Amino acid sequence: MATAVETLSKLERRITLTFPMADVQAEVEKRLKVRARTAKAPGFRTGKVPMKMVAAQYGYQVETEVLNDKVGRAFNDAAVENNLRVAGYPKIEPKTSEGVADGALAFDATFEVYPEVVIGDLTAAEVEKTTSAVSDVEIDKTIDILRKQRVHFHVKGEQGAHGDGGADQTAQNGDRATVDFVGKIDGVEFQGGKADDYAFVLGEGRMLPEFETATIGLKVGESKTFPLAFPEDYHGKDVAGKTAEFTITLKKLEWAHLPEVDAEFAKSLGIEDGDLTKMREDIKRNLEREVSARTKAKTKDSVMDALIKVSELEVPKALVEQDVERLAEMARQDMTQRGMDVKNMQLPKELFTAQAERRVRLGLILADVVKNNKLEATEEQVKAQVEDFAQSYEDPQQVLKYYFSDRRRLAEVEALVLEENVVNYVLGKAKVTDKSVPFDALMGNQGQA
Repeated sequence: MATAVETLSKLERRITLTFPMADVQAEVEKRLKVRARTAKAPGFRTGKVPMKMVAAQYGYQVETEVLNDKVGRAFNDAAVENNLRVAGYPKIEPKTSEGVADGALAFDATFEVYPEVVIGDLTAAEVEKTTSAVSDVEIDKTIDILRKQRVHFHVKGEQGAHGDGGADQTAQNGDRATVDFVGKIDGVEFQGGKADDYAFVLGEGRMLPEFETATIGLKVGESKTFPLAFPEDYHGKDVAGKTAEFTITLKKLEWAHLPEVDAEFAKSLGIEDGDLTKMREDIKRNLEREVSARTKAKTKDSVMDALIKVSELEVPKALVEQDVERLAEMARQDMTQRGMDVKNMQLPKELFTAQAERRVRLGLILADVVKNNKLEATEEQVKAQVEDFAQSYEDPQQVLKYYFSDRRRLAEVEALVLEENVVNYVLGKAKVTDKSVPFDALMGNQGQA
């Protein structure tokens, strides 16, 4: 039986749950009798252990189970009786004897309820709709990247099917150099400062700038000694901030041969007949698919920001705390996959609080917008979204099977469709400004060749 609901704050509530102690004792005895049928003890056959011994061994555990069950059922009944939408889990505490009837047990359940969400005037909301175009320039850049991914090297000066690398036999950017090197600090070699037959491509930034600068211009067999100042934030703490003297010897020099953009190159990209026009069309479709995904994501972010600005609601602390735990666990799993030992690592909750609060706030807002405007995902929309995913894979049927064979995966797709429905709904009402973003900026390629 539940007492009246007490309002402690805008979202926090408390109810008192009471039930006869005799009911608890009766249920405990009933469960102990069931446990006694399989109980074991030295000197007794299975099922023949005296009840006193069974109670001594299992009584506390069974009593805890009974109390948890009764409190849980009582709380659920009270929530239904009072039409409460409980957010998170209640905090259950035994009530003191004061005010508790003889022969009864009482517990206080403190919890939060879902807030009222007030969505403001969406026609006054300002939203940026991101756009970006894929031109021949972007296709050409992508082809260059694909060519570099398929680069192979030839020894400079040795004649081959692709030539000898040209008249300049010195190390230049783009060449692959194989060197021996040794570094010393105050005349003493240090750990990690020596290697033989070490290969790297000049201009890729794998080595510190002084190292690459010293290598450029060398011919095979030549050596150079030069100072190298390690940055203060260098990953090797023993040498960070110190200046070493390096000696390098160029042992091998290879020039980079990029494949020609021909039929063989097209075939390597999956164009069976080697048609270059088909290859460019295929690259354009892939780029447009990626551009569409990124522009939609940016537009969605703008819509979500606008919804937050025009909405009023209190965010339940319990839901934020739950999401903080989820985000922290996701971070731990990610670090584990990266090979980090997280067993004894403490991740401060503050790292995730702001993100969790925003996620919960948006979740409540979206649920309200979807419910009040009938924006639920339809079967047709979910199917279309899965089919769209499948188009970027070699075997679309396998992708369709992957999603439609698992209800949880479909639920993830439904969530995406719901968000898209909300985005389109808001775009139809808000003040929308088109924002054209250059391709390189959208893809994060600023400054790349």
